[in-house]
Amino acid sequence: MAFLLCWWRPGAAQPAPPHVLRDTLLLKDPKGAHISEAYRYYTEPFGSAPDPERAEAAWRAGRFRPGPWHEPLNLGMLHRRVWMRLPVRNTEPQRLRFLWSIFNFTDSAALYCRRAGEAKFTRLGEASSWVPAAERAFPARSLSFPFALEPGEAAVLYLRVDAHTGGIYLPTYIETTEHFLAWEMGFPFERHWVWLLGFYLSSALFNLVLYAFLRDRIHLWYVAYVLAVTLFLMMEDGLDAMLLPAGPYRLLWSVGQYNFMLLAAAAGIRIMQLFLRLRIAWPRLYRAGNWLAGTAVVFVAGYAGLFPWAVRHSLSTVEALNWARELLMVLVFGYGWVVLITLLRHRRWQRLAAYYALTYLFFFIGYGIFWLNHLGFTSFNPIYPNPLAWGLLLELLILSALLTGRFRHTLRHNARLRVQHLRQRNAHSARLIAAQDDEREQLARELHDALGPNLAALHMAWQSEAVRAALASAPAAAAVGQLSEEILGELYNQVRQLSHVLLPAESVTNRLTTSISTLRDMLNLHGSPQVHTDFGPGLDELPPAVQSAAFRIVAELVNNAVRHAQARKVRVYLRRHSTALELCVSDDGRGFGRGEDTPLTGIGLRGVRTRAAYLGGSVVIEVPKVGTRVRVRLPC
Repeated sequence: MAFLLCWWRPGAAQPAPPHVLRDTLLLKDPKGAHISEAYRYYTEPFGSAPDPERAEAAWRAGRFRPGPWHEPLNLGMLHRRVWMRLPVRNTEPQRLRFLWSIFNFTDSAALYCRRAGEAKFTRLGEASSWVPAAERAFPARSLSFPFALEPGEAAVLYLRVDAHTGGIYLPTYIETTEHFLAWEMGFPFERHWVWLLGFYLSSALFNLVLYAFLRDRIHLWYVAYVLAVTLFLMMEDGLDAMLLPAGPYRLLWSVGQYNFMLLAAAAGIRIMQLFLRLRIAWPRLYRAGNWLAGTAVVFVAGYAGLFPWAVRHSLSTVEALNWARELLMVLVFGYGWVVLITLLRHRRWQRLAAYYALTYLFFFIGYGIFWLNHLGFTSFNPIYPNPLAWGLLLELLILSALLTGRFRHTLRHNARLRVQHLRQRNAHSARLIAAQDDEREQLARELHDALGPNLAALHMAWQSEAVRAALASAPAAAAVGQLSEEILGELYNQVRQLSHVLLPAESVTNRLTTSISTLRDMLNLHGSPQVHTDFGPGLDELPPAVQSAAFRIVAELVNNAVRHAQARKVRVYLRRHSTALELCVSDDGRGFGRGEDTPLTGIGLRGVRTRAAYLGGSVVIEVPKVGTRVRVRLPC
């Protein structure tokens, strides 16, 4: 960025040798001297009331020191108030308006000025980063303090900064209002924020889509991670002050900028655990990660609740909270390396750990540079907007590729599980149907071999001459005997019909048309109801499993029509198509809703559905004006 700073001396301006401190900053040339060549700084405890006169006395006592050469003032983890003293002069022949801006979050800041001939300092303005950009005296993402100088006018400026967040890093600039506004308009584009933020948010949206398909929680943790780091970066460059309304903006800073990085690290632990499958393979590391992530979340919640009170009543608590945050940050990032190094030492996990280590390395380098600057060890920023933003970009590129691979692996795994589930379900259905067939066969044989002969013998005994002679002696008994004989005959015929419904003739088990015809003939012995069949060609060449299922389905549906629907006519229709067998059983009975066997509760129909589903077929129940029609389609 260009600065309106240069060195002024009477007479012709001569280039100053490097690292020579100046006693006055000339506000003229944008490519002139850097502000660090002329300002001095001094720190004092927060407990004393801010007073520029007391700061001036400290200046006269020699307590002020020069700042780092051509670098922002970086004092690291220092919990003290900062005063910056800067003599300035306007060498232009017209009156100019300038801005002294602070580009980092500060709880409170003020600009004081003493012009030539004045005995005391006057406060030109006071501001706080707790107020969003639109509500500041000079609306900008930075805290900017305007002041004006007449042609040739000189003044001494004091900038007072109170920052309680645990890091004194103060990039400050002085420039004309026109240059400042021109720079701010192009800032999101020149510092690449427009497309960087677009990439971060589109990456988060992409993982929300993946979660909608897979229900894999790693994608939700990814979204939380990206959002937390993005908020951290926006807060670093003041973009949040420009983009967010007052409520959300103050809420973010109540949580704290570096606490968002702690939350991102906690989400990163969960991503690492899920990606590397630590829960089963490394339970101790998994529990340690859960403990660290939970501690980080609890700490952030406690920090957000305790920090505002501590700033007003206990500055030592503020310092303790900030140092605890830094320690927890070291533990969280250290945990990541412990996990990766542990897994890299085991051959089974080397490949997976190496992939993830690459993503972790990019972000760790970016954040490492950022964190060292935050602690005051360095003031190194090799790339704009900062190394962390580019480290996050590279990390998300690789991590997105890894999660896409995980997505494909999950799809394949889910497909295998579905196939396995279908095979298990088919095997279970086959066992169930086989058990039902065995039970039906046993019941049919019991009816045919035990109950049938006994009923036949009883019927024959009732027709004997002795019984007839005994009944003939009493007219009333003869009528009862005749009725009993008819009931026995009907009962015997029903037992034979039921046994054939349960079990087709053994000689024609693999011939579908013969089995159904035999069943039809048995049911038509007494004339009512009448069962009619309509067979298409090729039915007897169907696979045995299809023929068996078709017979069972037809027998069950016909039995339902005869016993429950009280039908007088039943039609059975079978056709073989190129890929499926279609069968239809219709009757003129009373239909569903008035009988005991309904599509939802009938045991018989449930068996029909089970057999059809086992073969991959379908069942459709139609209820016309009269009777019921059931269509079944079985793949061949």
